[in-house]
Amino acid sequence: MPVVRGLCSGFGALFGGAALGAAIEVLERLTGRPLVWASAQYLAFARPPDVVELEAVEVTRGHRSSQARVLARVDGREIFTVLAALGNRELAWSGSWALRPDVPSVAASPRRALPPHVQGTIGERLEMRAANARPPDDLDGAPGDGRSALWARLPGIPATASALAVVADYVPFGIGQALGRRASSNSLDNTLRLVRPSDVHPTEWVLADVRIQAVADGFGHGVVHLWAEDGTLLATASQSAIVREWRGDRAGRLKGRTVAAESTPEVSP
Repeated sequence: MPVVRGLCSGFGALFGGAALGAAIEVLERLTGRPLVWASAQYLAFARPPDVVELEAVEVTRGHRSSQARVLARVDGREIFTVLAALGNRELAWSGSWALRPDVPSVAASPRRALPPHVQGTIGERLEMRAANARPPDDLDGAPGDGRSALWARLPGIPATASALAVVADYVPFGIGQALGRRASSNSLDNTLRLVRPSDVHPTEWVLADVRIQAVADGFGHGVVHLWAEDGTLLATASQSAIVREWRGDRAGRLKGRTVAAESTPEVSP
């Protein structure tokens, strides 16, 4: 997978959600089964013109489910690891007990403005509307309630499991909203749990319902619920991230670091 700017965050490194999405796509094709869950651990940065090699292995294959993993490397250096389960089973019982937030519709939500340094990145490829979010200039240090929400879509791309992995990578955004300040965050992990794939429940827009649970000792933790336009729960995700004070010139100083995949409240899409 060539690392191009269109797959990067505003800091110029491979966006964590794109990394997880690529692994999911590979594993679904390898096993011939739909995703149940996938968890990525981000180990190092990949930047253009790097080429990421994805080594996918179906570790076990049962009658209805598979357990699998992906090791992603650049020139032999491990960049991220993904563990996953795939499959489906017929069962008469079903239900959804999560509660969707009461937010404005797509049409009633303002477009999310992108800063200049995000142009050409994955942030520009995502169309986003702020359903419940403060603009950067309104982050005055007053903490929020830990809840924020964004409408998102990838034009021309259905809400498959791999696409939902991209939209799910917004805990770092929510950390800044919860703290009430512009704080840069590096994703350490991302876990996606699929409820309804797009071929079962099509939707054009997805609501990323971000819920920050805590920020402590320089780390932030949160979950994201992904909803279809009609209120159907599509997937849930969870993340932890390194939290740092925002500095506008951080993009240059982060170059070459190997701590985690990048996404930031004001730089990630």
